[in-house]
Amino acid sequence: MAKYRIMGANSSYEAMHNVVEQAEDGTIFTPDDFATYGTPDAIRSGLSRLCHNGKLHRFAKGIYYIPLYDKWDGSRREPSLDAIAQKIAQRDNARIIPTGTYALNRLGLSTQVPANIVYMTDGSPRQVKFGEGKSITFRHSSDMGNFAYQSKLMQLAVLAMREIGGKAISEAQLGKIKSMISEHVSEQEFNHDIVLAPTWVKTILQR
Repeated sequence: MAKYRIMGANSSYEAMHNVVEQAEDGTIFTPDDFATYGTPDAIRSGLSRLCHNGKLHRFAKGIYYIPLYDKWDGSRREPSLDAIAQKIAQRDNARIIPTGTYALNRLGLSTQVPANIVYMTDGSPRQVKFGEGKSITFRHSSDMGNFAYQSKLMQLAVLAMREIGGKAISEAQLGKIKSMISEHVSEQEFNHDIVLAPTWVKTILQR
């Protein structure tokens, strides 16, 4: 259980307000970030006031962010879904990996951004719903090999290739993947990570 200071409601709010004021635009917060500034009720009240005053915006239940405005048209921009997912993972002390269509999008192999983004995690499974029919899903994996990659790019490339499938992957996609690996993955990282890949992926990448 988190320890918190004994504060009045106004003192809790002022302390939370100061934290938000000193943070950069677009910063993401969860209630845990304010755990030392008051009781759970005081924190909930403070977050509600910060939202009411326009200092924070609520993205989904338990997830808030400082508004970030486009410099051209002044419209409010939400944090990226990956930034939201990384914040949740940080809060839960878990590791996550993009999967499926989103993995392809992250590698530039697809322009499609799925409405329901799925991450593999070594933490607890959960789903965060936001907007109309949109969600971020964390699916627990007990295969620790998925999290043993030294290179995040190699990790993402292998998952993307698994998503496409050995018979469906095109020469253009392979060329792009190999080019990125050649440019951004060291020989040491490649030699370590290729051992973790499925046999068919290993065969293709070692050609």
